[in-house]
Amino acid sequence: MAASRRSRDGLGPTGRPLPHFGRPHPRQAGGPAEVIALCNQKGGVGKTTTTINVGAALAEYGRRVLLLDFDPQGALGAGVGIHPHTLEHTIYDVMIGGEVSAQDVIRPTSVPGMDLLPANIDLSGAELLLVSEVGREQALTRALRPIRDAYDVILIDCQPSLGLLTVNALTAADWVMIPVECEYFSLRGVALLQDTIGKIQDRTNPDLRLLGVLPTMVDRTVHAREVLGRVVEAFGEQVFHTVVTRTVKFPETTVAGVPITTYAPDSAAAAAYRQLAREVLARIEPGSVAVTAPDHDAPGDAQHGAAGDGGAGEDPPTEQLALG
Repeated sequence: MAASRRSRDGLGPTGRPLPHFGRPHPRQAGGPAEVIALCNQKGGVGKTTTTINVGAALAEYGRRVLLLDFDPQGALGAGVGIHPHTLEHTIYDVMIGGEVSAQDVIRPTSVPGMDLLPANIDLSGAELLLVSEVGREQALTRALRPIRDAYDVILIDCQPSLGLLTVNALTAADWVMIPVECEYFSLRGVALLQDTIGKIQDRTNPDLRLLGVLPTMVDRTVHAREVLGRVVEAFGEQVFHTVVTRTVKFPETTVAGVPITTYAPDSAAAAAYRQLAREVLARIEPGSVAVTAPDHDAPGDAQHGAAGDGGAGEDPPTEQLALG
């Protein structure tokens, strides 16, 4: 009932007016890719699922996308159908060996315009080897430098820790996206991540900016709604309008090795990931996405109407994003 009232009032699930994000324009400016690190030291908050599906949606909108698996578990590669244990070279060899370039390791995915720079268990040894290296925090920055001009967006799926690998990811990134599970202990851990981000800004990457906070694992419980309210209270407009709700759909996409935009392209979850991608572009490419305030005289149009004239390729705005 509360969600229904918010919809009638033109409010989204975060309790704020829900704007409409139009279909993005083609990217006009050249130059290096925008690098986005998806980071949270807590596991199971939706980093990998979001990396895959936002990347696929950005590729649908004509962006050249590189997914970088920076977790030794290799879940990102498995999620796009590339099994990490079968790979001869990974990002580990690019960072540590010095004889393999990123171009040699990058693999195409089934999504046109989206590539993968994979990882596997070898990456777990990188922190130990990097400790004695000069400029150890910039190892990933150096590895990505030759390929940044080949892409529009690079998404880094960080491991669930705040160790040297995550420091490398944040040092190489222009932006950090924080998925936050709507659960009390997860919210407490964000303070530690904020402290790490502040140290990175002070010491290794003063240009690092917070892209946004993505509420995940949202359900109908009072506890989840209370935590969501606290997230919005703490971060304000830095919280994405799209939130991530629980669903059983995404395990199927993991088995299939494809994003939801391919597995179930007409589903609400796919449409929602497209909306999240439009929100991302509105923040990293100002002017590329028309953002329209909700029409309180006709809230149904703001919440459910199709973008543009409703023709092919236009995505209906949606207020919630499903996640398994």
